[in-house]
Parts: sequence; structure tokens; C-alpha cells
Amino acid sequence: MFERSRKGEHALLIQPHAGGPPDEGLMEEFADLARSAGATVAALLTARIDRPNPATLVGSGKLEEMKAAADASGADLILVNFALSPGQERNLEKALQRRVVDRTGLILDIFSQRAQSAEGKLQVELAQLKHMATRLVRGWTHLERQRGGAIGLRGPGETQLETDRRLLQKRLEQLQKRLDKVEVQRTQMRRARMRSELPRIALVGYTNAGKSTLFNALTGAAAYAADQLFATLDPTVRRIALPGGGAVLADTVGFVRDLPHELVAAFRSTLSEAREADLLLHVVDAADPLREERIRQVDDVLADIGAGDLPQLLVFNKIDRLEREGDSGEGWSAPEPRHDHPAEGRQRVWVSAQLGLGLDLLRKALAEVLELRHVAGEVRLPSQAARLHARLHAIGAIRGEKHDEQGWLLQVDMAIADAQKLYVQAHGEALRPLLEAAGALEDETAGW
Repeated sequence: MFERSRKGEHALLIQPHAGGPPDEGLMEEFADLARSAGATVAALLTARIDRPNPATLVGSGKLEEMKAAADASGADLILVNFALSPGQERNLEKALQRRVVDRTGLILDIFSQRAQSAEGKLQVELAQLKHMATRLVRGWTHLERQRGGAIGLRGPGETQLETDRRLLQKRLEQLQKRLDKVEVQRTQMRRARMRSELPRIALVGYTNAGKSTLFNALTGAAAYAADQLFATLDPTVRRIALPGGGAVLADTVGFVRDLPHELVAAFRSTLSEAREADLLLHVVDAADPLREERIRQVDDVLADIGAGDLPQLLVFNKIDRLEREGDSGEGWSAPEPRHDHPAEGRQRVWVSAQLGLGLDLLRKALAEVLELRHVAGEVRLPSQAARLHARLHAIGAIRGEKHDEQGWLLQVDMAIADAQKLYVQAHGEALRPLLEAAGALEDETAGW
């Protein structure tokens, strides 16, 4: 039996495809996945497969070609962009004398490197163990030995394989119980946010579309952002200020085509941030030539997790890269930030999160889609209204101010709901003209 090497950073990539030329975009993405896992791409080999071989996926001729390519490139790892069965993976390892990892195993490996929170690590381990459960037999040479018969080994006759499966099942049950407790805590926190009456927005999109960079730009947070696939794994939630009010924004894990079902199941609590949002902020890499296909792939995953019917606002990010990376032509320049209102379909906002272009336009679009109402204008506060002045500062309502012997002259912009609360709770008589002008004084504060 082949003794599996613990090394494996120099990889030969295998890209199966049906009739016709191979999909170059799929090959490039798979190479990015390999590099994101820390592998060096030694070579890439395509394999046309009309009928998958149930034993090795490919035929004997292609198997010899793979062995020759691995020998020539010095690859000590074979990565296959396909969901291999346990038997196929085991047979390929035996034939190629190298470790073989399929698409699901590769993505799981990346996730194991990215997980930072305790919950994320538990979710990754759960997904890995479920994937491993069907592959316990590979790489072992002693699994059929019975306990018993030799001194110190006499016992019930359980095979080593059965022992491993029993221990693995026990670990799976422990992880599931711990995750169930975490899920209860997360649900309680989510209900608390719902009680705050703030709209909930979830950032979704294809991996490496710039979600975390946009999240940081909108919230002022410092979530980890990098030019690599699955840079964000653990959800981060922050409050953001919008014209007319605030909202809660959640950054979520990036999607990818053919996302392994093990991950969809294990990351149910993370993905619930998207499933239970009031609005999905669907971030798209504007410079990606396959952006329309990426949109469809994300929509497919959203449908899988039960979020396909939620309202969406499309955000085309990285517009600053269009001129450098696109086929611009003479006299062409990168588009300015804009907000498109198509007659049919989803609204689109074009921004650059990295350069901060179009963020105010995006905030206005979010307020418009969420139907947030606000009041804006000039307010004169007497000197004795220091408490109201401090509250206005605390909610970020003051856009400009002047101070004289009579008090403050403020330029304010705030949500009608915030103005109503301050009018009642903080002796906000100075806000009466703004509320009256908006028609929000008698009818909307009657219940206070």
C-alpha cells in the first residue's frame, strides 16, 4: 500500500472537462484556489472525460500522462478540480504514488487556514471530519488487523478501522453539541439586533470580490481583507450610518461555484446572517470578465441556503481597475461612480471601496432601497440644551455647527425615528420645526 507523504506543496493541477475546449476561467480559479492553500503550481493538465471512470475518474492513458507530468514537474501533490469518490481518490494515489486532493478537500484546507474564531474553527473541523469519515481506509496498512491473539492485544476483535470510525463519530457528536450551543448564543444576539429595529444588511458575493474592503470602508472597521480567495471566513457585524437612519451590516464568507455541500451544512450559522437579512448587498468584481456568470453562481448558492428571494442591491466594486485590466480602447477611461435604476432587475451601484469612490452614493442607495426617512436642516439650540447637543453628536446627526453667546447653530441630518425619540426623551423642542416640515410630529409621535 502507498505510504502517504506528509509533504505536498508542489502541485500538479488536473482540470477535467467534458466535450469542447476546457473552461479557462475555471482553470484560473482552480489555480488561485491552489495558491490560496499555499501550494506552488508546478503544472496544469486538462483531462477530457466523457464518461468518468468509476475507479480512477480518468482512463489508463490519461493516468500514465498524469504520472509522467508529475515526474517531469517534480510535483509531490495532485490536485483534481472534481469531487472525487473515496475509491477514486484512493486508487489515484496508489497509481500516481502521490497524495491526491479533490476540490472539496482543497477548499476545506483553505478554510482550516482562514478560521480565526472559535466557532469558525469548530465549523471547519466538523466539515473536515465529515469529509474524512468516508476516506478513513486510504493510506493505512494495518486496518484489517484484529485486536486479540497477541499478548496485550486480546480483546473484542474490533478492527483498527472500526475503532477509528467509532472515535471519529464520537468527536463529530461533541463538535455538533458545541456548535449547537454557539448557535443558540448567535440566535440570541441576532434577536437582540432585530429588537433594535435596525435594518439588517448582509454582504454577499463571489470570493475575492472585495466584500471585506467595502465592509471596512463603510463601517470604519478593521476586518481582515486580502487579495486571496476566502480571505474572510468568520462573520463580522457592525452598525453603519445611512441618510435617514442606521443599519446593521454583516460581512460573510465568499461564495464559489460548486461550493461543497459539507461547507454549506457546517456554516449554517454563518450563512444565516445572509438568510435572515432584510437586504443583500451583492458585491461584484467589476473588472472580472466573468462577472455576469459570477452573479448567477452566487444567486445559485443563495437559493441553496434559502436566501434566493431576498431583495438585493448589486454593487460593482473595483471600478478603478477597469481601465488597467479591461480592453479599454483609445480614449476610454474608467467609469465614474453611479447608481443605475434599470426598468427591470436589480439596482446597481458602481464604486471603488479601496479608493473610497462612490461610497456616499452607495449609502444613499441603501437608504433608498430600505426606505429610510430622514430630516435635514438648521436647528438653533440654546446654551442650556447641552444634553440634546451631546445626543445629536452621539448619533452623528450634526453636519456643521457654529457657537455664539446664544448657544449653537447646527446643520443636522438624521433619521426621523431618531428625531422623534430626541424630541420626546431629550427635551428636543428645537427639533419641532424639522418634524413638522416632514409631517412626522403629530401622527408619528402620538404613541410616545
